[in-house]
Amino acid sequence: MTATVISVSAAMGHRFSKPVQGSIRLLAGLGVAGDAHCGETVKHRSRVAVDPTQPNLRQVHLIHAELFDELTAAGFDVAPGQMGENVLTRGLDLLGLPVGATLRLGADALVEITGLRNPCAQIEAFRPGLLAAVLGRDAEGKIVRKAGIMGIVLEGGVVAPGDAIEVTLPALPHRALERV
Repeated sequence: MTATVISVSAAMGHRFSKPVQGSIRLLAGLGVAGDAHCGETVKHRSRVAVDPTQPNLRQVHLIHAELFDELTAAGFDVAPGQMGENVLTRGLDLLGLPVGATLRLGADALVEITGLRNPCAQIEAFRPGLLAAVLGRDAEGKIVRKAGIMGIVLEGGVVAPGDAIEVTLPALPHRALERV
């Protein structure tokens, strides 16, 4: 299966869900045009409160549609954009990518993966029980965060549903994703 963009979303204001768009424009070094998290420095409210000068490693939020399939099977009704993602993908193991992997989204946009999204209490307010559903444990008992990954925009461009996704892995040794 070819990795594909399924849906794209953006929202000017800080809210949990984002409306689905026909396309989004990624801006190099900034993020998604017209999105509350667009900028060189961190925009996530809790991180701004700690240090507003931190670099923004969370310019683009990606979630794999396979998570939505899993959540639907568990009884949760979740649609594109509702979990705050900018890009919904299918056919790509986002959580298995290493730090520094790049994703070519469509013809022009290039996103470098920085880490895992750390789901917060807002996800529980959106759907009771959802926080537990997007957190798991591996064989060693370590927490597994399944609510998507974050990245920065290296090269800008328009991204739309149906766009192909091309993955380039960084040089070895690979570093596993951690929360950012």
